[in-house]
Amino acid sequence: MKSFEGEARMFKNLEVFKISHAMAVHAGQKQAVAAQNVANSDTPEYKARDVAPFADSYRTHVSMGDSVGQRATRDRHLHGVSDGHMAEPTIDEDAIASPNGNTVSLEGEMLKSLDAKRQHDRAVAIYKSSLGILRATLSRQ
Repeated sequence: MKSFEGEARMFKNLEVFKISHAMAVHAGQKQAVAAQNVANSDTPEYKARDVAPFADSYRTHVSMGDSVGQRATRDRHLHGVSDGHMAEPTIDEDAIASPNGNTVSLEGEMLKSLDAKRQHDRAVAIYKSSLGILRATLSRQ
């Protein structure tokens, strides 16, 4: 078949793959924050932390002109953007403190962890589905 002039450019910047990657990274960050909260569940005066929802986080980074590619989170990382913005955990102000001042709820952290797993699974499913569509499209040419 005859290829069109702009066809090659079209496959260089597929936003769906960037979004699914960003969603998977966000799910990992959310899981890490939940794990940190569980690890500190007996620490007096520890305040539970949470990560903003993916949609809010992604919208903020895109509006700031950030790419969603690899980011260097430490100076020793070899690739990525060193000034990249990771989803910053915030202190959960609505949490109820126990007598020792700790605001971690193990049941709540279990639910956050489950939500992070589902978000990661969703990101992988979107990636696989998009890859399948792309392969099917390319095989017909």
